[in-house]
Amino acid sequence: MSDVEDFTGKTGRNETREEQLDRNWAELLQELRVLQTGVQILAGFLLTLPFQQRFESLDDFQVALYLVNVVIASLTTALILLPVSVHRRLFRQRLKATLVSSADSITKLALAGIGMLSVGTASLVFDVTVGRAAGLAAGGVLLAVLVILLVYVPVRLNKRAAGD
Repeated sequence: MSDVEDFTGKTGRNETREEQLDRNWAELLQELRVLQTGVQILAGFLLTLPFQQRFESLDDFQVALYLVNVVIASLTTALILLPVSVHRRLFRQRLKATLVSSADSITKLALAGIGMLSVGTASLVFDVTVGRAAGLAAGGVLLAVLVILLVYVPVRLNKRAAGD
């Protein structure tokens, strides 16, 4: 038998295991590109804030929230870059399954990072423009919505698909 056997997974595709891994890798890269754009926009917004006159009027909580957001943006950017770094290290070592599996886990962490960044940024903007209570409420509501959209909906769809 050859190294590459026919593989037909749950996808219903007639592709080899290597073809499936290549497709999965390409799909993960596309998802990371979308995440990267979102993080770049939010990080760019955050990086311009200290250069605004009003930044000096932020209280300690707002400055701390701002700095936490900058750290989250930086860490999320690093997570988005990590699969590329892993790919460079594993390139031509016949470890595509390891690469795809690790990139899947890393992408889930990056999604959590951009979710936290979105919550933190919205909280900061609402806090500065409308007040602390509005900032906390906006952050709480957005957090709940993101948990529903990023956790509950995919889990529910997976359960529904498994039941079919």
